[in-house]
Amino acid sequence: MPPKIGQPSNDGQPPRRISAMNIALWGFLAIGAFYLIAEHRAHLLGWLPWLVILACPLLHFFMHGRHGGHDHRGGSSTSPSPKRPPHQH
Repeated sequence: MPPKIGQPSNDGQPPRRISAMNIALWGFLAIGAFYLIAEHRAHLLGWLPWLVILACPLLHFFMHGRHGGHDHRGGSSTSPSPKRPPHQH
């Protein structure tokens, strides 16, 4: 029995209109993203220096916790802490 019009066939490929709708959707999203970035570029670039300044202490806090931290007992900064072995790759 032949398939009815509008029903997908059993060859495993999705109907063509779904892929065309996906292409149209991605096209509209790309155009919307372009206009959103173009119109708000001044606002985004105004926050950029503050985001970099905020990233410095956050990276310092999170990265030193995993690499042994600082030696605050007056020893050499290159000597590993006796409590925690140095980081190994």
